[in-house]
Amino acid sequence: MSEVPTDAGQPYEYRRVPLVEPDWTRLPGWRDVTAAQWESAQWQRVNCVKNVRQLRAVLGDLVDDRFYADLETDQQNLATMSMLVPPQMLNTMVPHGAPEGQTYTDAFYADPVRRYMIPVASDRLADWPSHPHATRDSLHEHDMWVAEGLTHRYPTKVLAELLSTCPQYCGHCTRMDLVGNSTPAVSKLKLELKPVDRYDAHIAYLKAHPGVRDVVVSGGDVANVPWKQLEAYLMRLLEIETIRDVRLATKALMGLPQHWLQPDVVEGVERVARTARRRGVNLAIHTHVNHANSLTPIVAKAARTMLEVGVRDVRNQGVLMRGVNAQTHDLLDLCFALQGEAGILPYYFYMCDMIPHAEHWRVSVAHAQRLQHDIMGYLPGYATPRIVCDVPFVGKRWVHMVTEYDRENGISYWTKNYRTSIEAEESDALTKRYAYYDPIDTLPESGRRWWRKQAEEQNA
Repeated sequence: MSEVPTDAGQPYEYRRVPLVEPDWTRLPGWRDVTAAQWESAQWQRVNCVKNVRQLRAVLGDLVDDRFYADLETDQQNLATMSMLVPPQMLNTMVPHGAPEGQTYTDAFYADPVRRYMIPVASDRLADWPSHPHATRDSLHEHDMWVAEGLTHRYPTKVLAELLSTCPQYCGHCTRMDLVGNSTPAVSKLKLELKPVDRYDAHIAYLKAHPGVRDVVVSGGDVANVPWKQLEAYLMRLLEIETIRDVRLATKALMGLPQHWLQPDVVEGVERVARTARRRGVNLAIHTHVNHANSLTPIVAKAARTMLEVGVRDVRNQGVLMRGVNAQTHDLLDLCFALQGEAGILPYYFYMCDMIPHAEHWRVSVAHAQRLQHDIMGYLPGYATPRIVCDVPFVGKRWVHMVTEYDRENGISYWTKNYRTSIEAEESDALTKRYAYYDPIDTLPESGRRWWRKQAEEQNA
């Protein structure tokens, strides 16, 4: 019997890490900010960083000019989302100062939260910044609108986009064609109806389609809907007998937790939760945390407050991104912090969608499959997230559900078991295969040559 090597150990060693609120006064622009100001949702919104000048005002000389120039280049030429970073999120970047032997600028470049909230030109891939099949509405949500802002993709579920703004803008946003301000690289679509007319159209459609039982209320971010309007909309949903699940989508539970701790919001959520519970409807909040550093005591307080006032579940839907969380230890650290420290259930991790200028974030299907394998067995079963690929025209599929996979050229093929709202007349919708594409820079040289040849032939 062979001896176990003395250096053998678990691939991942769990250590409980209590949440910490980084000291915002370490940053030059916030040296005089009080705790009362920091905990104010209004102060957080007013002091969001929207441009290079404002970022420099907060960070000062901690970050040198090359970073600011890099950011300016990205904003002017490549960015699909305008800058909007709440102080709460900016404070979790390089939260404890630069590691020994590293400059603050280098630490800021390497920071996982910075990498997706404040992308810079040098982050992007030079050869393949966008996949040839990338599109600005990669999931075709707009094509499946049955009313303005109401996407009916799955048979029993709809996505209700109430508005097109958020308290924070993520560089990798899958709705970059609609959400946020236009950038030099992307002219955004606009919602045209008045909110009251848009909401009326949603309710009318849901009343007329009793097969829909589940509504994801999103945007944008519901934290930007004035509370009275949001509460009225939710109460109207709860009056529809066939609606059994309502999910509120808000990254702001993490990015601007101060919003969800305002007394009028807390009291309003309690009224909605009480009504949902009385009518047998499951009310949940879905947030979007991509790295453990984003979880602080005030985020945990916001999540637990929502649970205390009657929300059934607070769940996390993250996005797998290179340089952010696409390694086993980063993903497990995040999940343990979510589930164990913040009371947020790890639910899904999506593969980053095929939008323009996103290739430096995306991972291959094979990489996602490996991650799903490697995180199994550490977390409680109910808190082990599913890693999914959101395949255009198909929807969410666990990464191991792929039908066929050409790893050399990075093309995977998927099937589905339902028709979307735009495929009612397509007889082959349930039998044909739908393609998804790995980032080209992750392929073997033969695969990269193949894609270069395709591009040359297309441009000939």
